[in-house]
This record gives sequence, structure tokens and C-alpha cells, in this order.
Amino acid sequence: MSDRPVTTLYMLMSVDGKISTGASDDLDVDKDFPGIDGLKDGLHQYYEIEQTTDLWSFNTGRVQEKMGVNEKPLPEKTPVSFVLLDNHHLTEHGVRYFCARSKEFVLITRNKEHPAFSVKEPNLHILFQEKQDLKEALRLLKTQFGCERLTIQSGGTVNSLFLREKLFDYVDLVVAPVLIGGKDTSTLIDGRSLVSEDELSGLGVLKLEECQVLNDSYLRLRYKVVS
Repeated sequence: MSDRPVTTLYMLMSVDGKISTGASDDLDVDKDFPGIDGLKDGLHQYYEIEQTTDLWSFNTGRVQEKMGVNEKPLPEKTPVSFVLLDNHHLTEHGVRYFCARSKEFVLITRNKEHPAFSVKEPNLHILFQEKQDLKEALRLLKTQFGCERLTIQSGGTVNSLFLREKLFDYVDLVVAPVLIGGKDTSTLIDGRSLVSEDELSGLGVLKLEECQVLNDSYLRLRYKVVS
């Protein structure tokens, strides 16, 4: 039995693998796709599938800052427990936003002065790490908080850390019928590139488990990571 949760990378991406509409933080698929003909009509399927994912969800402060959580009104409680990796993107309001939204809220940070340390909420748990260690953080999520399954929806850079450390078990993609392009636009997996044959063990080899044709030319692809 593994000492960490079973993980699934669940993302919305373009046909060319982009998870953002551009290289600026002002551009984002969640904000932009609803206004684009040919994309907006089928977009609801991504969010409907998202509602069926795991009751533990992993994201990053940077992504959530882009989504506006530092300014949004406090939401209603959900049954989902959220895990955020963040060093400096969340404000105190952003932390309180996730405390209000989450069943349990676990913040992973290397910042000793993170605003979360000034928030006192019974469902807030802070995992402070002097050096970032995703494998250890996942182990603690399972052993301390009972997280058995975790859906990952972070950005391309953090996704690359999960990939290189062999921390993905499944990949679940909704592919939107669009090409975005741009070498600086974030993709499903960014981060450091492989530069030699000796590093090919860092690849994530996948086995297709399901290919579902959705409405309005969207696709859902579900893979098991086999190595």
C-alpha cells in the first residue's frame, strides 16, 4: 500500500496542450473561453466533470490569485478539502476565502511570514517546509489528514515537479477544440526540459483507459501512468 494518496491530474487544455490563453496573467481559459464562439457552448462539460472528481483538490496560490480569490467575497462551505502550495500569492483574505470554502484547508509553504500564520480557523492546517518536498507533503496529507485520493489542478511548472518525481497516477484531460500557440504560454507540463538520454526516465508513459467524445467537439481523455 502506498504511503501517499492516489493522484489524478485533471486539466482543461487546448489541442496543442496549452492551459492558458496567453503568457499574461490577465489571460486565462476560465475567464476567456466563456466569451469565445466555438468554445463557450461546450465548456460546461469540463465543470460538470470537475464536480465528480476527488474530494481533495490540489492547486497553487498563483493560479488562485489569477482566479481572484484575494478579492472575491467569502464563499459558502463545500464538501471539498483544498490543498494549496503557496509562498507569496495569497493574501490573508485569500486564506480566509479557502477556510470558508473548504472542509479542511491545508497550506504548504516555505514562507515563515505567510499571511496564513495570522489566521486562526479550526480547519486551517499549515505544512511548513524549509525546502519544498512534494513527496513528503503527499505523505503527510495521507497519514495526518486521511487524504486517500487527490485531484491535481495546478499550473504547468508545479505539474512538472509532480511528473519528474513520479507522483502522478492518472491523467484526466478535457481537450477544447482550439489552437492557442505561443512558446511562452503555459502548457500542461512546463518546468525544466530534459537535455540528455540519461534523463529519459523522467518521462511519464501513459496507457489510455478511456476516450470520450463530448458535445461541441470537446474530448475527454483518461490515462493511467504506467512509468
